[in-house]
Amino acid sequence: MASKSRHNLLIDGALAVAVFAASLGLLAAGRDWEGGGEFDALGVLLTALASLPLVAWRREPLAVFVIIAVASTVLRGVWEPGGPPLGPIVALYLVALAGDGSRARTLLTLAIAGSLMVAHLTATGLAENRFPGVEILFGVLTFGGAWLAGDRTRLRRERMAELEDRAVRAERDAERERLLAAAEERGRIARDLHDSAGHAINVILVHAGMGRLQAERDPERAREAFETIEQVARETVGEIDQMVGALREDASLPDPSREVEPPPGLAALDGLVERHRAAGLRVTTTISGDRRPLPPRVDRGAYRILQEALTNAARHGDGSAAVELAFAPGVLDVTVANPISPDETARPSGGGHGVVGMRERAALLGGSLDVGARNGSFELHAHLPFADSRS
Repeated sequence: MASKSRHNLLIDGALAVAVFAASLGLLAAGRDWEGGGEFDALGVLLTALASLPLVAWRREPLAVFVIIAVASTVLRGVWEPGGPPLGPIVALYLVALAGDGSRARTLLTLAIAGSLMVAHLTATGLAENRFPGVEILFGVLTFGGAWLAGDRTRLRRERMAELEDRAVRAERDAERERLLAAAEERGRIARDLHDSAGHAINVILVHAGMGRLQAERDPERAREAFETIEQVARETVGEIDQMVGALREDASLPDPSREVEPPPGLAALDGLVERHRAAGLRVTTTISGDRRPLPPRVDRGAYRILQEALTNAARHGDGSAAVELAFAPGVLDVTVANPISPDETARPSGGGHGVVGMRERAALLGGSLDVGARNGSFELHAHLPFADSRS
């Protein structure tokens, strides 16, 4: 800040000295034209007052303009320098440049500038003992041009500052959006991790029990059960490793090797159902309505909800589950119902991370999820709207 102030002071000082030197040259030229020869110390002092105060224009631009204009008016009436009044013109330009654009300040400045210009022209007319017609036209052009030039420069600077501010805000908003998107993606990965691990553990648990029971009576079925355990464990370990890699702190930079593959959609529903059937859960599926392609987010979200719902049905249910997908224009309704044992009826219908995760997933898709136990059956219903190009 201090270095910038010194820099501005040097620039303002150089400007004031340059205007002073040019004004002395015009004063000398005016004396030569009149044949008056050299000018005295009073002329130099008035010329200094009509130029050097420019060094303080940043603090009080209007006061600096008044001082310079008054000194220039006195100088014009006494010495009649040649050329335009450089000090007042430059000072008026700087007043317009430093303005705030308010109507009141603009009217005050124009009133003062107009009064001082009239006084300046009057002094010129008295000094030359004639009506200053040419000087009036020249004064209007120079003073008006200085004001317009300063005002236009101020507006251009304000526009540039506004554009820079917009760019900074846009960059800040983009960074905030990136962080929000990263947080949302981490939440999605965490939900997928929970769904995948819960489903895999349930399948492994069921097949391990089946393999243990069939190890002696039916070695072939026991071997198939253990193969299923091996396959599910291998797939789940790979998926968990991929997700954990994406959740690391150093995963903030884009790295294709750490991208998490999206979970499968409803196209993998048959495989999901067959896996649960192989684990002993009797699953029936019903699809109604005109089946159509879904947006990827809705497709994957519906699959994850079904995966978690079937896992809960196998864990807490009575051995069967009914899945129903209802396609309607712009909406997909997913319903999973399974009988439950009497001791499960008292279990809170909204408890558990699985239900919370499914409800959050449905909410992120703009939908809703309702669960409840009634008449010995636990029912889950997800309402997932989507943009349907065919509706």
